[in-house]
Amino acid sequence: MPPMYLSELCRNTAANVVAVQGADGVSLRLLEMGLVPGTQVTRVGSGPLGDPLEFELLGFSLSLRKAEARRVELQVMQEVCEKDVS
Repeated sequence: MPPMYLSELCRNTAANVVAVQGADGVSLRLLEMGLVPGTQVTRVGSGPLGDPLEFELLGFSLSLRKAEARRVELQVMQEVCEKDVS
């Protein structure tokens, strides 16, 4: 099965972080914000035009641009995928 990335996660779906791609400042900042391997993350919504995306992890909300979210590889925990109307 091909890898899944945070930018592809459906609304109200939970997944575990597997890895953060890249070795630049953006990747380091994603790790500093808690997107480390093993962390559970849930997508809760998105902006009016689909960007940025909003996630919940470690008891807080995090908004990321799709380009940033594409760097985070996931393992899906829950296969429920609702139609995203936000």
